[in-house]
Amino acid sequence: MEADTGVSTRTLLLTTDWRATSLGPIEAWPVHLSAVVDTVLDSQIPKVLMWGPDHVMIYNDGYREIAGDKHPSAFGAHVPAIWPEIWDWNRQVIATGFEGHAQTFRDQPMRLYRNGGFHEVVFDLFYTPIRGADGAIGGVLCTVIEHTEREAVRRDLHRSNDRFRAAVSAIHSTLWTNSAEGRMTGEQPGWAALTGQSPAEYEGFGWSAAVHPEDAEGTVAAWNAAVAAQTTFLFEHRVRTASGEWRQFAVRAVPTFDALGTLREWVGVHTDVTEARQAEESLREHAAMLERQVRHRERAEEQLRQLNETLEQRVASAVEERQLAELALARSQKLETIGKLTGGVAHDFNNLLQVVSGNLQLLLKDIAGNDRAETRVRNALAGVSRGAKLAAQLLAFGRRQALEPKVVNVSRFVRGMDDMLRRAIGEAIEVETVFGAGLWNTFIDPTQIENALLNLAINARDAMDGQGRLTIELSNAHLSDDYARRHTEVSPGQYVMLAVSDTGSGMSPEIIEKVFEPFFTTKAEGKGSGLGLSMVYGFVKQSGGHVNIYSELNQGTTIKLYLPRSAQAEDQEIDVEAGPVAGGTETVLVVEDDEEVRATVVEMLTDLGYRVLKAVDAQSALNVVESGIPIDILFTDVVMPGKLKSPELARKAKERLPGLAVLFTSGYTENSIVHGGRLDEGVQLLSKPYTREALARKFRHVLANQAQANAARRGLKGPSLVPADPDGMRGETPVVAERVVEAAVASRTVLLVEDDGLIRFNTADMLKDLGYLVVEAGRAEDALTAIQTVPFHALVTDVNLPGMSGPELARNARQVKPEVGIVFATGDRHVPGFETDAAQRVVVLPKPYGMDDLEAALARVLADAPVTA
Repeated sequence: MEADTGVSTRTLLLTTDWRATSLGPIEAWPVHLSAVVDTVLDSQIPKVLMWGPDHVMIYNDGYREIAGDKHPSAFGAHVPAIWPEIWDWNRQVIATGFEGHAQTFRDQPMRLYRNGGFHEVVFDLFYTPIRGADGAIGGVLCTVIEHTEREAVRRDLHRSNDRFRAAVSAIHSTLWTNSAEGRMTGEQPGWAALTGQSPAEYEGFGWSAAVHPEDAEGTVAAWNAAVAAQTTFLFEHRVRTASGEWRQFAVRAVPTFDALGTLREWVGVHTDVTEARQAEESLREHAAMLERQVRHRERAEEQLRQLNETLEQRVASAVEERQLAELALARSQKLETIGKLTGGVAHDFNNLLQVVSGNLQLLLKDIAGNDRAETRVRNALAGVSRGAKLAAQLLAFGRRQALEPKVVNVSRFVRGMDDMLRRAIGEAIEVETVFGAGLWNTFIDPTQIENALLNLAINARDAMDGQGRLTIELSNAHLSDDYARRHTEVSPGQYVMLAVSDTGSGMSPEIIEKVFEPFFTTKAEGKGSGLGLSMVYGFVKQSGGHVNIYSELNQGTTIKLYLPRSAQAEDQEIDVEAGPVAGGTETVLVVEDDEEVRATVVEMLTDLGYRVLKAVDAQSALNVVESGIPIDILFTDVVMPGKLKSPELARKAKERLPGLAVLFTSGYTENSIVHGGRLDEGVQLLSKPYTREALARKFRHVLANQAQANAARRGLKGPSLVPADPDGMRGETPVVAERVVEAAVASRTVLLVEDDGLIRFNTADMLKDLGYLVVEAGRAEDALTAIQTVPFHALVTDVNLPGMSGPELARNARQVKPEVGIVFATGDRHVPGFETDAAQRVVVLPKPYGMDDLEAALARVLADAPVTA
């Protein structure tokens, strides 16, 4: 009869008659023995205490699996009687422990008899002598960690590798590896044996020297493309072997990834296919000869058939054949062109909206005082806003927008989509929403989660044939370690769960297995591309989340999106258009191919006071730049006709005019200025359609940043770079500021936040020259960490930062350090949500600024009292 291994060791401790052992009654045990036993029983790690000269065993529940069917009889028994098969080894180890020596044995193999037979096991063993109150050693404590299964896996892996090497050798193939970047490094015995190249010769791309000159360039180009895309590399080329002979090889290489999905290395195989290709060529020649004979015969038969067919039948057959060919061609091109089509439509739509918006805003100025006309114009502008939102949604579906994740509470967005969802799915479908209490925030792109929800709702509508019940549920969720083990692509932790359920036809298990594959669809031809669910899946996975689907035939479907929880406060929208709008007198070169858009923006900029030059394409704009006319800012559309594109125009223009500011505008962000899903660093973009106010503020911000960068490039630190008595600094005198600085600088630390690297470097140098300690951050997110960990006295930050804005960062700083001084270094002197007041330790430092301006601003926010004239 198998032993009852379910008996807990705590129960055994209390029920065992210890008077029959050398330990004596439990009530008489010394304090140190009782304490050690309690510690052993409370531990989760397998432990066994061997006490006294006869080595009485007392162990915990973790050791029960080690003991197997010897539990519970082993509890209170003697070590030699329980483990006689290893007593010779145990005797020496225990004796050493009683001599006062701790011992450690890593990966110790043993052969134990348990559960009815002998088993080969591997343990980590840690022996610790236990001393009594008198210092004498009373027993030895052993901590046991079993690695038997791990060692078995390791042996299996070794055998598998041996089999793999044998298989490669058997098929006359050569195995090689490359680094994650696609470079051949280290020892490559297979390649060296094949080509005779030394490591120094094949290092990097040196291996291409062994490839036939006619094949080498194509091989390297195809290899680089596969490395960039991280996709399987398939190719054929000729290689010069160590004997000097050219042989034909089929090449296959695959990327390998670690557990986190990071590309680790490339593993490739060269397989000699010379004889096979020669045989194929011979077969092709023979087949070609047979094909010619067949064609001759078919041609004769076709001529005979044509004599018996009517002209109408031949025409009908030809038309049908052409229609089928055109349908197949259209289907193959559909997915390739849909992204470009969506982006192009949205771009043209945004251009039209820009013309309408710009002229409406100019008209609004002309009809000032006519309330009725102003109301109508503002209503039209509201329509433009709605059109712009529609265009943005189109771009998101066409995957032409960079992700802009924010900390959001998804419930607010779901509630806001109620009308849109009801219009999309129809009145015959009942919509029910269920929101859990205390929903967490999540870090997600709000536009994309709206699109995902709309996509799921439309899929549900189609599954219900336009009639049924749609349920949208939001709740907090915790995915356990056990769940993560059963779903290897998800990490355990806290998530916000968004579920969409329908009462539709449901899906079979076979369909569920394929439902997230790109281009797979169960809808009728022409009713869906099959990209919807794959887009939702990809977006959620890119965001660090998880997708699961539950469905039964005729019972409906539930799709659950698990969005990662964010512990940060929800991002609040900042009204950056507060305060009056300022124009300027700088010279602007406007590059826009759309005549109506160009005319509108030129009039808006002229109305703001700028001197405006214009060009219809990038090449014309470059001619203007090269003419020598002074230009302060280049304002160009991203999508332009002609060979010269806008990013290249901007690069060449800045080569000729290093101090030139550049601002892009577009109806959508294309790959020329967006990489990795985000706008390129240092690129300034104003999306169409934009308002007159947005145009004015963006111009001042870009021009001010460029002026500060120009000053940094020239190394200007001393004199002031702004007009005397600017807003926010009025009443300050150099003498008073100098005295305040002398009192304020000592042992002061400044947290500097600026996304422009050149400006940040120059400003940090100024602060150090002024005697401050400087902590630098290029993003608000990095600065948040510094706020929590670094002691500082003043925050110097730009207002317009990628992600979190400067004012929002300042509010976070004030929550942690209420007395910290705030200096907003910006091209826009109006900071939404902050009153510029030295008494509140808040000052605006207009760009461009010099060391004197920076010194005076810090003096005001670090002084014990406001400085007045």
